[in-house]
Formats: sequence, C-alpha cells, structure tokens
Amino acid sequence: MQGKLIVFEGVEGCGKSTQLQALAKQLTAPEGRITTPGYPEGVPIITTREPGGTLLGGELRQLLLGRAMASPTELLLYAADRAQHVEEVIRPALAAGHWVLCDRFIDSTVAYQGYGRGLDLALIQLLNQVATGGLTPDLTLWLQLDVAMGLSRTRQRGDNDRIEQADLAFHQRVQLGFETLAQQHPERIVPIDAAHPPAAVTAAIFTVVEQHLQPWPNRLQT
Repeated sequence: MQGKLIVFEGVEGCGKSTQLQALAKQLTAPEGRITTPGYPEGVPIITTREPGGTLLGGELRQLLLGRAMASPTELLLYAADRAQHVEEVIRPALAAGHWVLCDRFIDSTVAYQGYGRGLDLALIQLLNQVATGGLTPDLTLWLQLDVAMGLSRTRQRGDNDRIEQADLAFHQRVQLGFETLAQQHPERIVPIDAAHPPAAVTAAIFTVVEQHLQPWPNRLQT
C-alpha cells in the first residue's frame, strides 16, 4: 500500500504547525477517523517539517532561520534540506504505506525564494525536481491568511526568526506566489480560510482531506 503525502503551506503565522498536529491527532483518534469506505484503520501518521525534518536538516534549519545569507545560498540550502528529507524520511514512509503530514514543501520554495526573493522560477523548478526526484504532494492544504494578520500573530509569539523579520513587501510577494500556485495547480492545492477560529479551521481541513480520499480508494486498501 502506497502512503500519502499531505502538505501544509502558507504565509507566516497562518497556523500550519498547529493545524498539522490537529489533523494528525484527529486521524489517529478512534472517534475521529475518516469514514470514507476503504479507509484503512490504524494507518501510521508521520509528522515532519521543512527545513529540519532530519538530523542534517536540523542543522540547516538553524543556519537558514538564524544567519544572514545571499538569496542563491538560501535557495541551495533549502534544496539540500529537501533532498535529504525526501531520501531519509518521506520516501521510506510512503513506501511503507504511512501518511506523511509535512509542514512546508516544494511550494514554499517557489513562493519564498521565487516570488519573495525574485530568483529564477525555472531554476527553482529544476532544483525541486532534483531534490524530490519528481515527488509531489497528494494534497496541499494552503492556509489562506492576510499577510498583516499573520505577521501580527508571529510578533505576539516573539523571538521571530530571520524570515519572519523580513519586510511586509517581501511577505506580500510570497502571498502572491501561493495565490499563483493555487491557480496553477487546483487539482492538488486547496485553499483553507485560516482567519477562522482554530477549531473551525481544523474541521474544514478534515472535510477536505475526507473528500480527497474519494479518488484514492484502491491505493488505500490494506
């Protein structure tokens, strides 16, 4: 049984990490399992993130979020993190039939380094292809949130990292990147209104995931 890769994307402060953990908890709770026919009970759920989903990735994350660097350097480090992540964590989990819930993946690189930093989109596409070996998410949950609202949330948390500290114009370009990607890939990128209370966002995400099980029945059999 092949597993599933579900990715959470969005601007800073949109609630990706919180909602990823909420979905993982809901999928593994007896009362919260999806009721779509063919959904196997007890599918292992793996939660991970980029950057930082491996031991090497943890070291790269500290560099990426804490140290000033040239934009091309940033791009290449994200690609290195992803290559290790796919090889060490994601592909083995999918091959074992696990569901992988990932906080950021290929679309973040397009949005942040492509639209945000202004780097060449064709180069980013090539690097993503190399890093992933062509692996794409089965479903991408794009948590839509006003950029200013998201940054306000991060300021309330305090101790903002290097990316969160970038100016508003940068984050607005990132948002444009996500909007463009959603228009280009409606078959896998589903927008979720993240301005609602967390419980309502969790419920909306669960509904979307359940609906997207419909095309997957044969591959979901144990």
